[in-house]
Amino acid sequence: MATSPHDLKAAIRDAALRLGFDAVGFARAELAAETRAHLANYLAQGFHGDMGWLEARAQQRGDPRELWPEAKTVVVLAMNYGPEHDPLESLDARDRGTVSVYARGRDYHDLIKSRLKALARQIETIAPGELKLFVDTAPVMEKPLAQRAGLGWQGKHTNLISRAHGSWLFLGEIYLSLDLPADETETDHCGQCQACLDICPTRAFVKPYVLDARRCISYLTIEHKGHIDAELRPLMGNRIYGCDDCLAVCPWNKFAHEARENALKPRGDLASPPLLSDLAALDDAAFRKMFSGSPVKRTGRDRFVRNVLIAIGNSGDALLAPSAEARLNDASPLVRAMAVWALGRLAVKSRFAQLRTQYLAREADADVQREWQAN
Repeated sequence: MATSPHDLKAAIRDAALRLGFDAVGFARAELAAETRAHLANYLAQGFHGDMGWLEARAQQRGDPRELWPEAKTVVVLAMNYGPEHDPLESLDARDRGTVSVYARGRDYHDLIKSRLKALARQIETIAPGELKLFVDTAPVMEKPLAQRAGLGWQGKHTNLISRAHGSWLFLGEIYLSLDLPADETETDHCGQCQACLDICPTRAFVKPYVLDARRCISYLTIEHKGHIDAELRPLMGNRIYGCDDCLAVCPWNKFAHEARENALKPRGDLASPPLLSDLAALDDAAFRKMFSGSPVKRTGRDRFVRNVLIAIGNSGDALLAPSAEARLNDASPLVRAMAVWALGRLAVKSRFAQLRTQYLAREADADVQREWQAN
């Protein structure tokens, strides 16, 4: 059994790597005052949109010991999910939907949590003491902790960048009551580069290192529950779940490599971008079946089809107009509204006018009515 703090660290690191983690780092269970101040300012500006969970437990988020007073060390674990191909290639396939790289495989929460539990069991045998594990399900500022643990740094796009893995890392943490030496904090290596800021389709970055989630396509397609602002819809292209643009252009990805964990590689039905016409036809049961075990399932069918209809409206392909028209009778007002918007961009004017006359008089939802009138 390892006895010295350095031997314990080495034993934990070796166990983590054997379990399939690609990077391991150790940090003290604390965050810098400027990190907490940045979080407070971010919330005060409303940049978190309707992600109320960010604000609800902000004090615990800003201080690991507020979450668990016994915490002394944070073991930060990372798993690479690098794509095989350039994820931006699918943006040109306008009749197909682009799903973010991280969501093309199995839900990473399940995979990483199972590995964290396995690692926790091993830690308990070599370093008895209390511990807690987290994977994106608690008020944990993962990226600042990962930087303090030496795994990478928060780039100008606010995501973690690793010199070994680029922008493609999933994170998880184990809080220990054991006091272990911290690794050296990683420094910022972005330099003068701002490729991630320049490529953002919706100009969601207020300035380097500050993201206004309310304009971010990942937030809009995944977290946002309501109608997406009309000014932003044309900028979304065919992105139907998430957005990888700012990650994919990072020059540090030249050192990245394809994920070695099979569960994180694209599933068969998402190995190539799916047809928008097929996705628009999904009812709730078909949606749940198609995305069982996938992060996509968390949006729910209605929000997902909302995104698909926006992509259809952006396709410029009149052959997709019938797919939008078929959703005018959908049970969801959210879906009906985006069907109207898509048809307004694709349908022949005479046909759209005919449909407006047919549907507007019987439409009870005010938001859908506004879409008919605006288009």
